[in-house]
Amino acid sequence: MEEKQSSQTSLDFNQNVFKPSTREEIVEIVKNCFKKNIPLEINGLKSKNKIGRNFQSEKTLDLSSYSGVIEYKPEELYIKVKAGTPIKEIVKQLDKNNQQLAFEPNDFGYLFSGESNSGSIGGVVSCNFAGSRRFKVGSVRDHVLGFQGLNGKGETIKSGGTVVKNVTGYDLCKLLSGSFGTLSILTELSIKVLPKPETSKTLVIKNPHLKKALSYLGQSLSSSTDPSGGVFYPDYFGKNFILNDLTHEGGLTAIRIEGPTNSVDQRIDRLSKELKLLSQEISILDTEQSNIFWNRTKNLEVFKNLKSNLLRIVVPISETLQVIQKLKSNDVNYFIDWGGSLVWMAFNEINSKILNETKQIVKKHHGYYTIIKIEEDLKASADVFTIDPIKYKISEKIKRSFDPKRIFNPGKMYTGI
Repeated sequence: MEEKQSSQTSLDFNQNVFKPSTREEIVEIVKNCFKKNIPLEINGLKSKNKIGRNFQSEKTLDLSSYSGVIEYKPEELYIKVKAGTPIKEIVKQLDKNNQQLAFEPNDFGYLFSGESNSGSIGGVVSCNFAGSRRFKVGSVRDHVLGFQGLNGKGETIKSGGTVVKNVTGYDLCKLLSGSFGTLSILTELSIKVLPKPETSKTLVIKNPHLKKALSYLGQSLSSSTDPSGGVFYPDYFGKNFILNDLTHEGGLTAIRIEGPTNSVDQRIDRLSKELKLLSQEISILDTEQSNIFWNRTKNLEVFKNLKSNLLRIVVPISETLQVIQKLKSNDVNYFIDWGGSLVWMAFNEINSKILNETKQIVKKHHGYYTIIKIEEDLKASADVFTIDPIKYKISEKIKRSFDPKRIFNPGKMYTGI
């Protein structure tokens, strides 16, 4: 149940970490920080708090206690939750009705701590990172039906509702998704959910060659077989996928097909023929093993406890080959997701010169990168997010309108924002 608006709050403003459990407490904290010009670091379950620039904050707002399902209507395909609600709790609720968060939220816990931490729904929406189904169903922001939150003055803002066709006001959901907590404190979120597919199988092609892999992925995405996942793992990652149905080791291209069982089997057979594959060079993962494979992919488990530096590079599929060929001169390990347009690239050694060269290469090929993990001494000076001067000016004005005193995660994305 939502808290009553009239409930009383009592907070100790001398503490460094606020851990509110009601919306009224969050409002009181923000209003007090606005009045006293106190910058706030906003956290949920801290699964992604190492992503972004280092910044100075006097206080921390921990939303992990502001958690719970407010309303869940399986028949209407939406769930309304408090922002601090763990993704695992939401998934557990959806499993009871054979439903899912179709955008497949990444679990960055394996990367940063070596164990699962999928974070909170507020953090997932704020960062807008999505899994392998991205090219088919869209990103996180495409599944946010509505939200309620607070601006930098502690005033309530809201947008959208609980239905897909909602046209009330501006679509602020898409603006706040991916803003990394710099514009608003999200308090409640209405998220679209979808039924789980009856069957999910994966066609795995024994293939260590990048150029051929991109050809397979390109043909698959443009075919009528309607895949929902497409990845390429080079040779050095083959050992990470030891599954009963996977009959070969080394480099692989994997294409996921979902839907009714008969349809899935027919589409896999048709796709194999379209790609002119031989029986000895393919494996087909059944539903259970297919789910394991794609969970490991979206959770970046091949980079578990990564000690090197990780960049997330997004480029048009037609540019991927050239970008990787130009960057492979550095000491890197990588894999490709989103059917060819997302490259997760780990640099064993990196410096400002390599970062700048990488940025220029990616920009030249009409893409952008995000620094996910980097050495602390570089983090202060590196551009974690890609932005051009015009978009920076626009972002600066948006920040000022939402958070005039810059108290929300100041400088986490860009200097001055």
